[in-house]
Amino acid sequence: MITARSIDEARAALAAARTHGAKIGFVPTMGFLHEGHLSLIDEARALGATYIAVSIFVNPLQFGPAEDFEKYPRDEVRDAELLKERGVDLLFLPAVAEMYPAGASTVVRAGAVAAPLEGERRPGHFDGVATVVMKLFNIVQPDIAAFGRKDAQQCAVIAAMVCDLDVPVQLLFGETIRDDDGLAKSSRNTYLSAEDRRRAPALHRALRAGEEALRHGIDDVASIELLMRKMAAETDGVDVDYLALVDPETFRAPIDMHRELLLAGAVRIGKTRLIDNIVVPRRELP
Repeated sequence: MITARSIDEARAALAAARTHGAKIGFVPTMGFLHEGHLSLIDEARALGATYIAVSIFVNPLQFGPAEDFEKYPRDEVRDAELLKERGVDLLFLPAVAEMYPAGASTVVRAGAVAAPLEGERRPGHFDGVATVVMKLFNIVQPDIAAFGRKDAQQCAVIAAMVCDLDVPVQLLFGETIRDDDGLAKSSRNTYLSAEDRRRAPALHRALRAGEEALRHGIDDVASIELLMRKMAAETDGVDVDYLALVDPETFRAPIDMHRELLLAGAVRIGKTRLIDNIVVPRRELP
């Protein structure tokens, strides 16, 4: 595995791979890798990628002033070993100054899908995501780029950006990988104390309650959201940020309840903020 810390080094490695006809698969991450990240490598290969590039970059532009940029978990040595074991070809490990040199001021403004839910609660977050992903796409120029569906709104923002700006990349959105009790894998799970970890599956249970209500024909958005909040409240120490039923294209309340729907939630448990979602497939009209 080649480790590149500069943009020029990464581009040189990728150019050499392309001379041999490689199809580039790319997995952008912020590191502290878990099975969710690693599964995306496998999915990119299954889609035809013959050369896998992974980036690890904790992007300051997507963190608010009161968020956890400095404390975000990092373990470069551990991550590199995991990627070697998975057969990754290139690890891109840029410093902040490499990605945002002095004087850099251009940003990508995320579109309308970025405004609700996470966008309301984390102003500027998705502009930071869109900016760094576009920069990484320009550096790597992947044929396939893989992201996890746990960050559903992020996936929608990136899909809209790729469409709107005519970025020549095939997007792959991998399914959420979970622990046995339903908790979605996340680098931030490491923040959870033992007691907080016991409480954490409450988010997934609340979303499942909403899913069951939909499957049993309940079509009232407010009723389903209230049900999810009541389910979350059954576990002490779970502070609900939002539990919402939305259209996965707009991330606003659905107009057509028979289309594919998304149940999305964010909660705080102790000092940790967790997000998760469940896709509910399109239902046939009775």
